[in-house]
Amino acid sequence: QVQLVESGGGLVQTGGSLRLSCAASGSINSINAMGWYRQAPGKQRELVAIIDNGGTTNYADSVKGRFTVSRDNAKNTVSLQMNSLKPEDTAVYYCAAQSIYYMDYRYWGQGTQVTVSS
Repeated sequence: QVQLVESGGGLVQTGGSLRLSCAASGSINSINAMGWYRQAPGKQRELVAIIDNGGTTNYADSVKGRFTVSRDNAKNTVSLQMNSLKPEDTAVYYCAAQSIYYMDYRYWGQGTQVTVSS
């Protein structure tokens, strides 16, 4: 099993920045990619950014150029630097980890709220 704990959410004005962090513990060796998803009220959960063990990243089109995902394998952490935030970025952000055995995102954090005021 893998446990994920997020931190760093909060309230920020349009154009501001926030940094989210996620610490993984447990069966670390069973993790392949890690990343971030988000869910806004009344909407489905969507991919924000992911990074695999080799450092390859993938971003949602809506955040490209504004968000940066990074990973520290020595510390078992993944972070999301969010710049130029917009009201439409308001959502609960979830850290996720992909199982190396099942290749699905089956490990999730509890979520952290990000609110961008206009």
